[in-house]
Amino acid sequence: MPTQLDNALDAIITELMKEGQPFHTTPMTRDGVEMPAFTGAPPTLAHFFAHFCNENKDVPFLVDGELRLTFGDTYAAAVCVAEGLVHKHGIEKGDRVGIAARNSANWMIAYMGITMAGGCATLLNGFWNGDELAYGIRLAECKLVLADAGRATRLEGTEHGAQVVMIDHNAPAKGLASVWKAPESFEASVAMAMLGTLGADDLATILYTSGSTGQSKGAYSDHLGVVSGVMNYVAQSAMAKVLLEGQGEDVSAQPCALVAVPLFHVTGEIPLFLQSFAIARKLVLMPKWDATEALRLIQDEQVTYFVGVPLMSYEMASHPDREKYDLSSCKSFAAGGAPRPVEHVDKIKKAFPGGFPLLGYGLTETNAVGCGNFNENYLAKPGSTGRASLPLVDLAILDDDGKPVEQGKVGEVSIRTVCNFRGYWNNEEATKAAFTDDRYFRTGDLGYLDEDGYLYIVDRKKDIIIRGGENITCIEVEDAIYAHDDISECSVFGLPDERMGEVPAAVFRVKPGRSAVSASDLRAFLLTKIAPFKVPLEEHIWVTEDALPRLGTQKIDKKSLRAAYTELMAAA
Repeated sequence: MPTQLDNALDAIITELMKEGQPFHTTPMTRDGVEMPAFTGAPPTLAHFFAHFCNENKDVPFLVDGELRLTFGDTYAAAVCVAEGLVHKHGIEKGDRVGIAARNSANWMIAYMGITMAGGCATLLNGFWNGDELAYGIRLAECKLVLADAGRATRLEGTEHGAQVVMIDHNAPAKGLASVWKAPESFEASVAMAMLGTLGADDLATILYTSGSTGQSKGAYSDHLGVVSGVMNYVAQSAMAKVLLEGQGEDVSAQPCALVAVPLFHVTGEIPLFLQSFAIARKLVLMPKWDATEALRLIQDEQVTYFVGVPLMSYEMASHPDREKYDLSSCKSFAAGGAPRPVEHVDKIKKAFPGGFPLLGYGLTETNAVGCGNFNENYLAKPGSTGRASLPLVDLAILDDDGKPVEQGKVGEVSIRTVCNFRGYWNNEEATKAAFTDDRYFRTGDLGYLDEDGYLYIVDRKKDIIIRGGENITCIEVEDAIYAHDDISECSVFGLPDERMGEVPAAVFRVKPGRSAVSASDLRAFLLTKIAPFKVPLEEHIWVTEDALPRLGTQKIDKKSLRAAYTELMAAA
């Protein structure tokens, strides 16, 4: 039966969706299918930034070390970046401009400037090595790449065809000097002109996703999809605020979030970064995850909301110095990007009794929207990712033919909204396979809905390991192993890990008559081929003299290998 909290949230969102209210929806036809869209949402990210930065121009926005910027400061800097991109680098509407940099205020300003110039913000994975970065640049056909020193160094000697310009993480006018040009006036600026020419169906972003084919695909979205994804999160936040006000909670303080997840991931981009414009939320950046520093920043900056991969909130909850910090301002500890172990939920609630653990479920291809599990309901159903997020999400559990399965039966989790991406760049085959005929996106996750409409994920159709929120495709690591001349067969699979959720593991066999290859030898070899986070640790690499087990189809039996080595690790 629906809980009291479910009923209260349903009543609130119903009111917020009524005609004349901020989250009223109007049916629109997208790809031949009618689905709801927000009636009054800004048509593009450029309009979105202009509206909310003006509305909140004097409100504190970004805290990045010693740098502090208001919404107005941030928008003024982005106007100069848009101007520089067009007049110094010839960026035209639809051109892909890559960002290859760590999190910083200037990363965010660069993203804004690219979209305000009509360009497509192409979010390169900052963890990639040089060859992987070059591949992403070639795939999206980037005209320009804004790279910080670390990523620019990785790109040296690679082939990609883009112009690489350096950016830094100091004051915007200095750090973004390579793409900075102050307009004579805002009225004569590129940003102002673009407000009259940029439309909802113009290209906005490309994010990279790992699929079962191994190599990353570039998921591209138009402005309608991105803005709708953001505003669906804003609707959820508005719903939560009305609920808390109704319970007598004081919610007058400015919301504040710690930025501890990569901005190039959809979790960092949509619910964290972009949503903050609409709810006037301050963002506090930390360049690299450190649980102690996170506790200090939560206390000193009065952080009210934390989102990270599950291991982050768990590390804070179990931190030996947690009691030394006043963390009472933080009411929400959200997780996304990876499953949160059920046993973590109670531990987080006990560690932060004034707050609640939350869980979200969304994908790169859905612009982060999907489901959410909140507060008491999450404590009651810690194994669930929650209910479909209103007002836009149409969630279905489908069989292989795209037909709905019976309630409670397992099928492929599928999502239909105007927020969904438009396709994979230059990959029509993968795009076609990703959607049913009636435009549900096939997530590749297997799950079921309980009697209350709560989603439970039970397995993945795609062969992917999620290590601390980073997707690793088994086939990509296997391909790197097979590049070693002495290896005849191998299998890569995920092992459960309390901190990371999952970690990659590998078992391999050496070709007859070849020199012995040790686990350390293979690890050293792989570190020259793929990014370090994809490479199994030495203790998670095994050599065998026996042929690997196979299924009737002659595919390697990965499931039995995973079970056997999970048991081996548990016994060690």
